[in-house]
Amino acid sequence: MEFIKVEIVDMSDLEQCRVKDEDTEEQRELVEVKEESQELNEHQHQVHFISGEKSSPPTQTFTCPQCEKCFTCKELFSDHIRIHTGEKLFSCRYCDKSFTHNGHLKDHIRSHTGERPYRCDQCGKSFTQRGHLTDHIRIHTAEKPFKCQQCGKSFIQKGHLKSHMRVHTGEKPFICQQCGKSFTNQGNLMSHIKLHSGEKLHHCSQCGKSFSGASLLKKHLLYHFGERPFSCDQCSQTFFFASQLKRHLKVHANERPYTCSFCDKSFVWFHNLKDHYKTHTGMKDHVCFECGKAFSRANYLEQHQNTHTGISPYKCSYCDKSFKVSGSLKAHERIHTGENLFHCLTCGKTFTHSGHMKDHERVHTGEKPYKCPQCGKGFATSSNLQIHKKQHCPKLLH
Repeated sequence: MEFIKVEIVDMSDLEQCRVKDEDTEEQRELVEVKEESQELNEHQHQVHFISGEKSSPPTQTFTCPQCEKCFTCKELFSDHIRIHTGEKLFSCRYCDKSFTHNGHLKDHIRSHTGERPYRCDQCGKSFTQRGHLTDHIRIHTAEKPFKCQQCGKSFIQKGHLKSHMRVHTGEKPFICQQCGKSFTNQGNLMSHIKLHSGEKLHHCSQCGKSFSGASLLKKHLLYHFGERPFSCDQCSQTFFFASQLKRHLKVHANERPYTCSFCDKSFVWFHNLKDHYKTHTGMKDHVCFECGKAFSRANYLEQHQNTHTGISPYKCSYCDKSFKVSGSLKAHERIHTGENLFHCLTCGKTFTHSGHMKDHERVHTGEKPYKCPQCGKGFATSSNLQIHKKQHCPKLLH
């Protein structure tokens, strides 16, 4: 009697190989095809000895020659190969865009038809893709599963983490074709391109003012509706968002775990330390998309953007005057209080800004650190230098 050894694979525990839906290419990285489960575990094999029967044909596997991922489904293997080749067989009938997978095309078509089948049970917001709904739900749950291994910051979406990592690597792959300026993410590039076109598509429904970016409009609207529901119980300062209050409370706790390796100054938050490092390196990576001016800190940029929005959110406690920059408000209030004025040690004159006092002291010392690059003439203040430069360029005088 002949005995034939047959290995029967228990496929019930083997997760079905599938391709994860890809988000729109503008917003997300290409999601890798999910690997099949580990090679069939030898302990899952059941060995039977069957008399006089032929063995079942072995399960065929397809291995990618570039990344060595394995598939039992030929169609999914073919789909995967297109990730490497860049081949896009599925074209949109509404626009010129094409995709590597039919499922991705179906998701994209919803952006034309307006269909949003994936709805959030908590707030009712709907989405064209299941992945977008999954990301949105994390806003409600506060789940941030994607963590930066370098600084510990966490993100709702994997794509956001990937963009954030470029802060550490310095990579700026998105380049403006008109001026050559580069950016860490495509959204910033698109906002920058509007500087060249002068396009301002975001309009305030309250006052009609227009903005080049949605973030600028959102900030502008806060000052129309002005409610600050989150209040600090220690100093009564109020905030628009709970996250702002949470950050503020650490100031009262006086915890400063982040220390500068150059000057030993310490900070409550890592991003404050990162901003501080730029005072040593001279780096300015916060760029205004309205005018292109760059700043070393995000809050400097935010206050600068008030010059574009026309908003003066910093109101004096003693009079009706308001200011676009918090530092200007502090200096102004010293006029009312007389506190913290800066005194010239030579003549006793007082100033509301330390910078103004330093400019004044050069009257006594004769120091002129601001040099004209064209003729070499020196000036005590940068404003005097700017006035002088106009003499070299008559067009600026008119």
